[in-house]
Amino acid sequence: MSRTITRSPEGAPQAVQDHKAVQDRESVLSHGLKQRHLSMIALGGVIGAGLFVGSGVGIAAAGPAIILLFMGTGALVMLIMRMLGEMSAARPSTGSFSVHAEEELGSWASTTSGWMYWLMLCAGVAAEATAAGTIMHTWVSFIPAYGWVAIFMVFFCASNLTAVKNFGEFEFWFAAIKVTTIVAFLVLGVLGILGVFGSAPGTSHLTGHGGFFPTGAAGLAAGLLTTISGFAGLETVTIAAAESDHPSRNVARAVRTAVWRIAVFYIGSMAVVVTLVPWNNPKVATDGPYVTVLDRLGIPAAGTIMQIVVLVALLSAMNANIYGSSRMAYSLVNRGQGPRFLGKVTRGVPAAAVVASCLFGFAAVIAGIVWPTTVFAWLLNIAGCSVLVVWSIVCLTQLKMRRRLEREAPELLSVRMWGFPYLTWLAFAAILGVFAVMAAGADGRHQLAGTAVVVAALAGAGHLKQRRDRRAAVSV
Repeated sequence: MSRTITRSPEGAPQAVQDHKAVQDRESVLSHGLKQRHLSMIALGGVIGAGLFVGSGVGIAAAGPAIILLFMGTGALVMLIMRMLGEMSAARPSTGSFSVHAEEELGSWASTTSGWMYWLMLCAGVAAEATAAGTIMHTWVSFIPAYGWVAIFMVFFCASNLTAVKNFGEFEFWFAAIKVTTIVAFLVLGVLGILGVFGSAPGTSHLTGHGGFFPTGAAGLAAGLLTTISGFAGLETVTIAAAESDHPSRNVARAVRTAVWRIAVFYIGSMAVVVTLVPWNNPKVATDGPYVTVLDRLGIPAAGTIMQIVVLVALLSAMNANIYGSSRMAYSLVNRGQGPRFLGKVTRGVPAAAVVASCLFGFAAVIAGIVWPTTVFAWLLNIAGCSVLVVWSIVCLTQLKMRRRLEREAPELLSVRMWGFPYLTWLAFAAILGVFAVMAAGADGRHQLAGTAVVVAALAGAGHLKQRRDRRAAVSV
């Protein structure tokens, strides 16, 4: 934060003083992350198992039109990242968008976005640990899948309880493996399209097999939800920035580099897949699009190679989600929006929040074993909607914060949202459009209904805190 703000007099705007107070409480956390860590966290955060495997479900639903879906959702994600970058570069904080929402909209928005995000990340830990355990069980069968889940949970819980630089190192190398894999895949894919590995496919797979829009509007709607869920978790870089050596500068650089790479990796990968193999090839959904393409190109041991990469992606997501959820919980508790015991810090690490996030994730894993179609399904459904709730609050927060910064501290706007305020409103309208698409289907309505209950409870709790704070301020 600039000196203009940190040395503000008593007459400074209340939001500025509140943010300074938040930073003072968070100063006990260590600052062991470097620029290279943040750059890879920003990049690796949007390259998960959803791209390597889950995107096959989207291709099976929408056909070659998946390219357009990823272009649309990728554009939305770029706008959200830019908003987050603007706010976090101006006022870096461990709570990121939750802190900014409290300052601009009130405790109701902070509580809702913060705990919804925590729930989403913890549910993600459970899903990723389960999938990783299943993969390891196929290789080392004498250890049951749940045994591997326990091993992974204990390992990443322990690593997150040590210095934050350990988290950064893990994510750096995890992300490096994922990026290398995608770059190699894109190079091989382009060579395959040019006919180096046999006959060139031309546009036969793009226009054949039912055309570019083979499944119509229904397929696009189904594929839309799949593509959006693949981007969940990208916000972690703005949380991690607060524990880096130069928060404002580092998050600005990380966001700028991540934006264009999202387009290259996601849209490029999907274009290669639907050009080289028929979209309705059953292996695209069952084995994954990457494996199917590599098999088509004759790459030996393609299945094993991608299984290793998927395992790395899952472990990377687990590591990042435990980190992100623990920091968000710690920030919420420090602002009086959660149980106080989660605020305990040991050697610069919010140990209680780390353990609590891991325990919740492990409880969700058990729920997936005991109640896979009820409790676990309900949890995953709410987690799937959480990212849309968070993004919508990010849009509303950025609209207010940008105007406040322009009035009070324009020098802090080292990263600026493109086309403000029009593109911010466009992003918000797009999110509302996704909610409308979900409401059109029975499954989507069930997701929305469950999410609405949780949102109402959190917003209500936050509103009550907001009223108490106001009464306390008046009495003083």
